[in-house]
Amino acid sequence: MPSLLEISPEKLARLIGTPKCPALIDVRIDEDFDADPRLIPGSLQRDYRFVQDWGKDFAERSAVIICQRGKKLSHGVAAWLRHAGIPADVLEGGFEAWAEAGYPAVPASTVPNRQTSGHTLWVTRARPKIDRIACPWLIRRFVDPNAVFLFVAPAEVEAVAERFDATPFDIDAPIRWSHRGDRCTFDVMVEAFGLETEPMLRLATIVRGADTARLDLAPEAAGLLAVSLGLSRMYADDHEQLEAGMLLYDAFYRWCRDATSETHNWPSPKKGA
Repeated sequence: MPSLLEISPEKLARLIGTPKCPALIDVRIDEDFDADPRLIPGSLQRDYRFVQDWGKDFAERSAVIICQRGKKLSHGVAAWLRHAGIPADVLEGGFEAWAEAGYPAVPASTVPNRQTSGHTLWVTRARPKIDRIACPWLIRRFVDPNAVFLFVAPAEVEAVAERFDATPFDIDAPIRWSHRGDRCTFDVMVEAFGLETEPMLRLATIVRGADTARLDLAPEAAGLLAVSLGLSRMYADDHEQLEAGMLLYDAFYRWCRDATSETHNWPSPKKGA
């Protein structure tokens, strides 16, 4: 049972992928990380020795600190953050407990190089509809919460990627992050990032059905298509549309995870009936 300053892997797993997830800070030493070079989804690596320098970056959020076994490194860093007024807990049992419980972890090799400011930078075609909103949602919720996305003219995506050291995605070109066969870019990312949980695979089927005009894949695909096209008419600014789409995919993910068996009837049965 976790102490008052700890959070269990089970509880953290329920928070990951939601808008209220705390900042996840991985402070494992190089030797431990090299033994299993994966990251808890959405976590950022930081050197525990310089917590006084980078701690201020998390001043507006609560945090969960992750080391190898949930011992001295994470407890020391968490204490420093609390000293700075930042609510901070320790992952009970550390990364080892997370991995032993079978929760998903993102291979570090799949995460693009970060910019000097610390975030990953991605570029895709302007005027997104489905895949180009679903993929940024996945990245921000499970890979890099600070990821930046550029939307440019289709013909300029690869040139912008090269000039600005950005990662291109969802374009008609032989790149890593795009459609493969009958699978859309969201499918490719879910697999590569090690996020193939039952709820995420359910969501991926819905996204694939909406994005590739195969609405028979899931009853919800038609609804996602309709709402996505509606959002594209409501917002002329791609970034405003992305922010609205984040809420949309938050809702779809929570339904896939928690509410697929729930039904809604109206009117409600009368008391005593």
